[in-house]
Parts: sequence; structure tokens; C-alpha cells
Amino acid sequence: MSDDIKSLDDLKDAVAESAVVVEETIKREPVRDALGRSYATGKRKDAVARVWIKPGSGKVTVNGKELNKYFARPVLQMILAQPFSVAGVTGEFDVMATVKGGGLSGQAGAVKHGISKALQLYEPSLRAPLKAAGFLTRDARVVERKKYGKAKARKSFQFSKR
Repeated sequence: MSDDIKSLDDLKDAVAESAVVVEETIKREPVRDALGRSYATGKRKDAVARVWIKPGSGKVTVNGKELNKYFARPVLQMILAQPFSVAGVTGEFDVMATVKGGGLSGQAGAVKHGISKALQLYEPSLRAPLKAAGFLTRDARVVERKKYGKAKARKSFQFSKR
């Protein structure tokens, strides 16, 4: 193949042909259980969420409570709505999630990550917009541990000459 390429145009053609071959080999199938649901886990900070989605009216249940009861702050509710608006399926899926660990902000991020992963498993065509928005990537930022001899992770105690 490399001996065929003499110019940049030849290289473009070769890359385009290989991209078509890759797209044809990766054919994603929907992943659903016997009840017609898709399941995924989402993580953010110390929070871990288990999320099930199924077609419905847009009802969201987190740890047995309604969305606006569990996540009272509108910002957190907006975070959970982002994957649906990006994918263009607002109000089409019911969500049932259980979440443990971390604080409310981390839990909202974990549920958002789980919803995004479950959506792309339920309908593989939704993968492109969710991936472009960065919702399928786990946000790996966590709190740094406290070191010995330090007041916090990096803050030193106040220096005193005498």
C-alpha cells in the first residue's frame, strides 16, 4: 500500500478507503434486557450510579424518589436533562437510577454519565452526538489525598521563624 502513494491526493484516497472499511466493520447492535431496558453504570468523583432507561414519558426516579425531590437544585436537574437534549430525545425515556457515594453534585454527574451510556446502548445512532458532547467520557477528576506533614493536600502549615 505504501508504494502506491506518491502524492498527498493518493494519501487522502487511501485514508478515506480505510475509514469506510472501519465504519463497515463496526456495526453496533442495541443492547436491551427482557423488559426492554438498557442498563449502564455512571461514575463521577466518588459517586457511582446504576441507571436503567426504557421508553416512556420522561419520568426520572433516583433512589426511589422523583427527580425534583432528590435533586432539589435546578442546576442539578439541568445536568440530568443534558444527555436527552443533546440526543434530541427529551421526554421519550423513563429513567430509574440508584446512586451511592459522594455528594449531590457528584451524584448528578454520575447519573448523567450513566444516562448517556445507557442511551447509546439502547439506540446506537445516538452515540455520535453524545460522544461529541463528551458525555460518554468518565470525568476522572477526584479530590487529591491529604499528605502527612501538610494541612491539606498541598497547603503547608504556617511558617514561624521563632
